[in-house]
Amino acid sequence: MALSMKEKKAERSEAAWPRWISDEFEKNQSNGCVGTKLLSENDRVRVWDIRLKPGERIGFHRHVLDYFWTAVTAGRARSHLQDGSTVETDYYVGETRHETYKKGEFKIHDLENIGNAELVFTTVEFLNGANEPLAVPPKVRMG
Repeated sequence: MALSMKEKKAERSEAAWPRWISDEFEKNQSNGCVGTKLLSENDRVRVWDIRLKPGERIGFHRHVLDYFWTAVTAGRARSHLQDGSTVETDYYVGETRHETYKKGEFKIHDLENIGNAELVFTTVEFLNGANEPLAVPPKVRMG
């Protein structure tokens, strides 16, 4: 049985965020880019690639659709979560997590590679869920 991120053990901190993180969080409340590149999209799914070199991060983004992600590489990451906490998590190759959202539910977070090797995930969003998909700008689409 797959676990949600809420059930995964992680190092959690309630320390205040740096000002620039708080500012970015406020500016990206509706960012639907849940990956660094949208690889494929049809009427049922969006397939995203996330590739982060050590020290790189994907900024705050909003999840509203049911989805799953799989870690393609092992690594360690830090995320700032919408409840104001910060978590650091280790990922293993093939690790997969599923998330679901009821009408009006969402999650906002960022992801920073704090390991020493490239961190790669594949994320698949299901477009026929309880919430409408968020807009995705052309710059993140393949091609």
